[in-house]
Amino acid sequence: MALSFTGTMSVAASDGETVGSVLVAALGCNVAWGIVDGVMFVLTTAVERARRFGHIDAIRNAPVEKARLVFLDNLPDDVRLSASDELADILFNRIRTSRGVHDRRIVQGRDLAAALSICTLVIASTLPPSIPFLFIDDLNAAMRVSNFIALAMLFVIGGRLGKYMGRSPWPMAGVMAAIGSVLVALTIALGG
Repeated sequence: MALSFTGTMSVAASDGETVGSVLVAALGCNVAWGIVDGVMFVLTTAVERARRFGHIDAIRNAPVEKARLVFLDNLPDDVRLSASDELADILFNRIRTSRGVHDRRIVQGRDLAAALSICTLVIASTLPPSIPFLFIDDLNAAMRVSNFIALAMLFVIGGRLGKYMGRSPWPMAGVMAAIGSVLVALTIALGG
């Protein structure tokens, strides 16, 4: 998001727009995208939860053979391949006879809280790359500093993603920065 508006900064400035007005428009755009991302998170979470409830209902209520097929079709591949038939039968029977979850709301409060966090993160991620435009008068220099800040953010985020994946943070940090560099180079080549 930040790259999209910093890349258009030179076009807007050549058309007589002020840097401040472009920054305000960019922030408005990111607020809109933050809302879109939050809403899409809630929708996809609700769809997956409804799908899971449907599978559980089918396992509990369908004839045994059909229920068994639903159960086996919805096991992750690595679980299905490593579980013995006896273990699969134990899990199947436990699900079939369990009382289930009492809270069957498709959208839950934690989904809305996560959507708000997503929206806030999208908006906040725009701010660091915007700072150079407030303090550097030379538009090209401000754009390059902004690009550097965005790449540094991608490097840090990549490292965190690597740790989340249970791996060394450095390779993922490098991959994210490399992808960001290619995107910056592409944006510059296309006139940004």
